[in-house]
Amino acid sequence: MKALHDPDRLLGEGLAAIRAQFRVPDSFPPAVLAAAERAAQRLPSAHADWTAREFVTLDPASSTDLDQAFAIEAAGADYLLHYAIADVAWFVDDDDPVDQEAWRRGVTTYLPDGKAGLYPPVLAEGAASLLPDGPRPAVVFTTRVAPDGGAVLDGVTRAVIRSRAKLAYDTARDDQLPPALPDLAARIAAAEDRRGAARVDPPEQEVDRTNDGRYALRFRPPLRSETRNAALSLATNMAVADLLHAHGTGLFRVMAAPDDFAVARLRQTAHAFNLHWPDALPLARFEKTLNPADPRDGAFMLAIRRAGQGASYEPFQPGTTPWHAAMAATYAHATAPLRRLADRYVIRAALAVANGQPVPAVVSAAFTRLPTVMGKADARAGQVERAVVDLAETAILAGREGEHFAAVVTDLGETGARFQLCDLPVVARTPAQDVVPGAAIRVRLDAADPARRTLAFTRTE
Repeated sequence: MKALHDPDRLLGEGLAAIRAQFRVPDSFPPAVLAAAERAAQRLPSAHADWTAREFVTLDPASSTDLDQAFAIEAAGADYLLHYAIADVAWFVDDDDPVDQEAWRRGVTTYLPDGKAGLYPPVLAEGAASLLPDGPRPAVVFTTRVAPDGGAVLDGVTRAVIRSRAKLAYDTARDDQLPPALPDLAARIAAAEDRRGAARVDPPEQEVDRTNDGRYALRFRPPLRSETRNAALSLATNMAVADLLHAHGTGLFRVMAAPDDFAVARLRQTAHAFNLHWPDALPLARFEKTLNPADPRDGAFMLAIRRAGQGASYEPFQPGTTPWHAAMAATYAHATAPLRRLADRYVIRAALAVANGQPVPAVVSAAFTRLPTVMGKADARAGQVERAVVDLAETAILAGREGEHFAAVVTDLGETGARFQLCDLPVVARTPAQDVVPGAAIRVRLDAADPARRTLAFTRTE
C-alpha cells in the first residue's frame, strides 16, 4: 500500500491510539530543532549555478517536503534526464544532533492525519526542500536514456537550482511539464517490460463517510502523471546502482521473487475476485494486465503487495550481484533523502565516485550499519501501515454485524482459515478448519471493533 487517506480525520481516535502504541514521535527534541535552525542558514558554496535550467517538481498537492525536481533535454536520439535531489547532506553534518535523530527515526512515518518527519520541518519543508520560492542546493543526477530505455549515469553535480513550478499530480497540465516527459517515461516502461519487471503500483486507499454515516474504503488508482514521475525516479535509481556496483561500493535495495506458496495463494485470491489468470502466465506478466481503476483489480494489486516477501537493504559484497526481483535489476534508493535516511549516504557515494573521488570513510561505514537500522525503521513503518489498514477495515464494517459475505479461502494456519472478502478489500480469519485453499465460503460478521482494530467472522456455509 502506498497510502491511506482520511482527509476529514474520521478515524481520529483510532489514529491517536496507533501513534501511542507504536511510539510515533509528534515533535523533535529542542536540541535537534536548534541545530536544524542553524543549519537552515547555510548558503550553498560548493555548487554550480544551474538556475537557468527549467526544473519543475511534481508531487501530491499537499506535499511540502519536495525531494525531486527534473528537467529533460534532447541529446541526439537520447534524452538527458537532469534529476535534482535535495542536498540534505549540505545541511546535516555527521553525528550532529539532526543526524543522530535521523538515525533514530530512519524514515518518515506517514499516517492519514499527518506525518512524523525524518528531519525537522525547517529543513524538510524549508531550506532543503526544492520549493519554487527561491534557489535551493541540490545534487543533480544526469542520466542518459537511450531509445530502448537503457539508462546510464552521465554525471553527478552539486548545483543550485530554481524550480519553476510546484506541480500537483491531479492538476498538472501537459503544457506545464517538459514536452519530452511522455516519450521518456514510455522508453523507461518499455525497458521494464523487456526485463520482465513486476513493478506495478497499486491504487491508494481512501476512507470516506457514506450518506448513511458509515465508512467506505475506496480505491484511487495512480494518475498518469504519478506513473510518469515514478519512471524518472526508477531510471535514476537504477543508473546510480549500476555506477556504485561497478566501483565496488554502495547500498542496494534487494527483494526476492514471491515463492511458490505465495503465488499459489495469490491465484486463489484472483479466483475470489473472478479474475482470469491463465495457468501458464507468470505473476509479473499478469500484473501488467491489471487495471488499477477497476475495484477488483485494485484489490488484487493490494493483495500482491501484501503477499510479497518484502524488500531490504544490502551493502556491496564482492562477487555478488544485488537483485531486486520486482525491478528485475540492480537497484538503489537515492531519490528521497528527505524521507529515507539511507538515500543521503547513497547520494554522497555517487557524488564521490562520479567525480573521481574516494567514498568518504563515514559513508562506507554507514553502509554496513544501515541495513539493520533501515530494516527496523521499515518494519515499524509497516506495522503502523498495517494498523491503519486494520483500523480502516474495522471502520467500514462497524455496524454491519450479522451480515453475511462471500469470501474465498487463501490459506490455512493453526488459528484457522485466512480468507479474502469477494466484494471488499478485507482480509480476515475464521476458526474454520474443514476447508481448503481456494474454497468459496460464506462468512458472518460477528464483531467489528475499531478500538481494538479486530474483526470476528464465523463460517456459515
